[in-house]
Amino acid sequence: MRNKKKLVVFSGAGISAESGLKTFRDSDGLWEEYDVMEVATPQAWAKNYQLVLEFYNKRRKQIIHAEPNAAHHAIVRLEKYFDVTVITQNIDDLHQRAGSKNILHLHGNIRFARSTNPKDNKLYPIKGEELNPGDLCPSGFQLRPHVVWFGEAVPNMPQAEKIVKNADILIIAGTSLTVYPAAGLIFAAPDNCNKYIIDPNDVKIAELKKLTHIREKASIGLPKLADELLLKIVS
Repeated sequence: MRNKKKLVVFSGAGISAESGLKTFRDSDGLWEEYDVMEVATPQAWAKNYQLVLEFYNKRRKQIIHAEPNAAHHAIVRLEKYFDVTVITQNIDDLHQRAGSKNILHLHGNIRFARSTNPKDNKLYPIKGEELNPGDLCPSGFQLRPHVVWFGEAVPNMPQAEKIVKNADILIIAGTSLTVYPAAGLIFAAPDNCNKYIIDPNDVKIAELKKLTHIREKASIGLPKLADELLLKIVS
């Protein structure tokens, strides 16, 4: 087979929401119980790290009991015929559990912890559902969730931009493109890249070449788009 085209999927909270995981913008669910500034910022950690750990333990439990949906599985089907990279804003591991092999997490992965020691860049898998006070890295520092909090830099952005710059096909699903800097990734795609946004709602975005808006939920629109792309390859 000739060289596979590079296909990039940029996924957001909408994909996970269809597996039952609420986002912080939803009016119900876990985020409604907490002030985001009290559980998802460096200042919150410094003020009450026990509360932060409690919040992410609840989120982790929800994630562990959630299952990948049709959108996640559609991405995996594309891997046979395309060179697929998933760039996700989501902190869950549903893409991994669906079978995707090449995933870049922009905002971290809640199934891992990292040390509060600034010299320690290692990731530590979390066994089970909880990360608790007294769970320490080998050098004796408290472990924190491997999550990029509000107000923190997004260290994987340069790598994500490089990936999108080389894309032949870019699929954006489950994100309203309102959270920056991640929302700006679409502008890194070359003009000749076929771009698809899968969202049932209007998406405010500057005019771009070769952009198609599929007005469906991710779990419906992504399988349909996958079928279309695969049909072009095999026919």
